[in-house]
Amino acid sequence: MNKVVLASNNPGKLKEFSAILAQADISMVAQGDLGVAEAEEPYATFVENALAKARHASRQTGLPALADDSGLCVHALGGAPGVFSARYAALAGGEKSDAANNRHLLAQLAPVQDRSACYVAVLVYVDSADDPRPIIAEGSWNGAIIDQARGGNGFGYDPHFYLPDLGKTAAELPPDQKNALSHRAQALKALLLALRSRRP
Repeated sequence: MNKVVLASNNPGKLKEFSAILAQADISMVAQGDLGVAEAEEPYATFVENALAKARHASRQTGLPALADDSGLCVHALGGAPGVFSARYAALAGGEKSDAANNRHLLAQLAPVQDRSACYVAVLVYVDSADDPRPIIAEGSWNGAIIDQARGGNGFGYDPHFYLPDLGKTAAELPPDQKNALSHRAQALKALLLALRSRRP
């Protein structure tokens, strides 16, 4: 299998990405397992942050690298938390945790009726740190934010991300179903197509 470094130390992402990319004979290894520190994410867009993370991981390891920048975009909040999804509460003076982020999100939405939201994932794959042709793939998953957490699967905002068509939150879906439907799954499918079309 081809080894690719994942520019993340998130165990949930590593498990989800590995399950899908194994289909393309790609073996993922987390950057932390190779002694790579997390890159800075100073940008306002998903694609810029993902590209910076992929180049950083590839430069440090000499391996091809895959990075994602993903998050929750809530329509009524002007797209927030967006690129700040993982540290949404921390930016407001709270702790950096899924529970704190969810509490902060629900507080922001308390007076709001429009709860429509989407998960967005942008993936960037580079063959090398200076790859002039990074592969960029994007996926989105539409839903709505509910107050009551439901489900024990998933991570992040999943227990509050309700999918009207399924009548469930993302955290209530079995991993196999989530891996087939999620924003990251959609982006990964697009990435696989791009990888296959580029390789001889």
